[in-house]
Amino acid sequence: MDPASLIGLVLAFGALVGMMTMEHVSIMSIFLPGPLMLVFGTTLGVGLASGALKDTINSFKSIAPAILAKKPNAQKAIDDLVGIAEKARANGLLALEQEAEGVDDAFLKGALQSVADGTDGDELRELLEDEIVSRTAQARQAAKFFMSLGGYAPTVGIIGTVVSLTHVLENLSTPDKLGPLIASAFVATLWGLLSANLIWLPIAGRIKRVMELQVASMTLLMEGVLAIQEGTQPRLLGSRLRAMVPKTDLPAEGKVVKSKKVSEDVAA
Repeated sequence: MDPASLIGLVLAFGALVGMMTMEHVSIMSIFLPGPLMLVFGTTLGVGLASGALKDTINSFKSIAPAILAKKPNAQKAIDDLVGIAEKARANGLLALEQEAEGVDDAFLKGALQSVADGTDGDELRELLEDEIVSRTAQARQAAKFFMSLGGYAPTVGIIGTVVSLTHVLENLSTPDKLGPLIASAFVATLWGLLSANLIWLPIAGRIKRVMELQVASMTLLMEGVLAIQEGTQPRLLGSRLRAMVPKTDLPAEGKVVKSKKVSEDVAA
């Protein structure tokens, strides 16, 4: 699990609570049932109305996997593909069927099986690209859904404030009540902004980022398998795949060399 989401949300809400404490604002003063019900209920309602029920359910199901997701290990994927390329070069493409049985990644397993079955290179590329799109379709929809909630929430908050201010205007004859009424009126706007920027938009951003990492990982595996099918020399394959990955996602050069040295000693 990447702790970025947890750390970020704790920092954001912690800063909010800290500011309220420094300003001597009662935290409970913003937890008013009416504004909370309006902002969250209406926001979720219009979000649901803008799509299908299944989209909403799947979007909320996407939250936990996105938060718990680990960043793909690009170097390990490259090392695995280079190892597979060496075996394919020595034993032929039919040997990939046996290699596929020992692979945990479902995408890579299917790609290797397709190569072993003799699927044409162009057809295999099209098949894998379609699979990448289908595998990330739910994440794309989920990110879009939470982005829409982030857009609705501030407007809904303003609506709540306008409704509350209407009630304030009805009580102009009682000046002693105007202060608390005006303060509570702006709570809806506050929750609209808070929910959008501290809940919905961060969730959308997290899901989108995890999806981008998954697409990049599957694209790397796809290009590696297609290169293996073409008979690319293993060392060249490793260089080609490393060129597709940002340097920050690869270990330092010294660590790579050390890793290779260890693997060579084990092989010997």
